[in-house]
Amino acid sequence: MKKLNKTYIKSILKSRKLDSHKGTYGHALMLAGSKGKMGAALIASKACLRSGVGLLTVNTPEDERQIIQIGLPEAMVEIRQKTLGKLQSYKSIGIGPGLGTDKKTATLVKSSFSAKIPIVLDADALNLIAQYNWINLLPKNCILTPHQTEFDRLFGEHNSKPERMLKAMKMAKELGIIIVLKGHETFICSPEISFINTNGNAGLAKGGSGDALTGIITSFLAQGYKAIDAALIAVYIHGLAADICLKEQSMESMLIGDVIDDLGNAFKKIAK
Repeated sequence: MKKLNKTYIKSILKSRKLDSHKGTYGHALMLAGSKGKMGAALIASKACLRSGVGLLTVNTPEDERQIIQIGLPEAMVEIRQKTLGKLQSYKSIGIGPGLGTDKKTATLVKSSFSAKIPIVLDADALNLIAQYNWINLLPKNCILTPHQTEFDRLFGEHNSKPERMLKAMKMAKELGIIIVLKGHETFICSPEISFINTNGNAGLAKGGSGDALTGIITSFLAQGYKAIDAALIAVYIHGLAADICLKEQSMESMLIGDVIDDLGNAFKKIAK
């Protein structure tokens, strides 16, 4: 197991090309939000855009669409239907923040497993996977981002973080997936390698932090990064931005919106 650090992240983070355009950095789809939970969709979407994706479309209920269109005019909106429709134009999909767990949503989440593009599953998507026991249906190289409680819903009760880490490595190998076990010193593993992150602080122990991480991972996947690299870079930058945020905020006062606003400073710090 390795510790995630700036040197390693800098070695895998690609430089922005001077002659690039929005198509160079991919088009991501965010399947997120439901009545009363649109904040999660907005947080994930803003974090996705702040992480360098070229284009972002947010799939959300028609009645809630104005929250995205007014709150984040840089994103496009796709009205949620019974099916996901054609996905050829997207380079990645982020699924789960504020999504809800009704039967129609369950059908959408399950249908995403057959998509031939990289996928991140978080929040209500994880709850649905646990509820319907879809673990063995997960596509290879998909990324799961559970916190402790979600992890235990998926993989059974555990008594400690070391137990969860061992199970995460076992399941990553068996299923061919990447697992991001969120929390203090977030643990990231693929079938081949595992890392523990040591930046970040308790200011992230608030609602919305995981939604932002999902958006960041989705962004890097759309930009063409391998799944494990997208997860590693996202976790590190997410934590680094939270540490930078302490220059203006305390751990008590910090909001995830403040952290997202400091993503640019995190990119600059890595580049030095």
